[in-house]
Amino acid sequence: MKWFRVFFDFYLNASIHVALAVFSFVKITEIYFGLPTNDSLNYALFFGTITGYNFVKYAGVAKLHHRSLTNSLKAIQFFSFCCFLLLGYYAYLLAIPTVLFCIPFAIITILYAVPFLSGFQRSLRTISYLKIMVVAFVWSGFTVFIPVFDAGKELDFTLVLFVLQRFLIVVVLVLPFDIRDVQYDAISLQTIPKKIGIEKTKRLGLVLMIISLVIEYCIQLQIHSKNSFLGFFFLVTIFLMRAQKDQSKYYSSFWVELLPILWWVLLLGFRNY
Repeated sequence: MKWFRVFFDFYLNASIHVALAVFSFVKITEIYFGLPTNDSLNYALFFGTITGYNFVKYAGVAKLHHRSLTNSLKAIQFFSFCCFLLLGYYAYLLAIPTVLFCIPFAIITILYAVPFLSGFQRSLRTISYLKIMVVAFVWSGFTVFIPVFDAGKELDFTLVLFVLQRFLIVVVLVLPFDIRDVQYDAISLQTIPKKIGIEKTKRLGLVLMIISLVIEYCIQLQIHSKNSFLGFFFLVTIFLMRAQKDQSKYYSSFWVELLPILWWVLLLGFRNY
């Protein structure tokens, strides 16, 4: 049991779980738009997520709730380096235009963690309200724009709505993390829960999910897609409403990040039913 706990913590702390969430979002995009599967792109995004997230999490001084990672940090760094090499390999297999299209999103990810503002004292993550917007924008780019661009699909109104929906969903999925971090974030970091309070944050998240639900019924004709999204909608709403600043260790880092994976599973299940 002890070894399972060690493995499970490493699975979460090394960002494998969040990489599977990103991978699931990419697969959902493929299903919605009938895109051909590009394994090289999917693996590049998977290993790129691990590399990018671990860089963001561990490049600077660890937060209070990350201090327990000290003993395993070297293992995570070695694992991240291996993932970076795999990222390079799969990126090499991609078409050059796709790689070039990924570069702006990669730069934003780096600037999210590396201080370059106010005399190199602040990064994008320290700017009020911008933190959550940057995360949502980058996730939308990597899980929608890049797969669609790689497949050669043209931009249309349906795609714009889908990107907006993905953006709103990611914003809502970040809110339980921001609620958890209210007690850790610096006073100067004005996240949504710190600015408007936890209860109003939950109501805001519910409104954004309702907008996402409306978008779903505007862009999708297939009943299996609507049914799977409806299940996802209720799961996200439940976890958002139950989020607290003193939530359990795995509430956000496992259960909330599991939701995109469950959406993909629901979509596959309803699709094959």
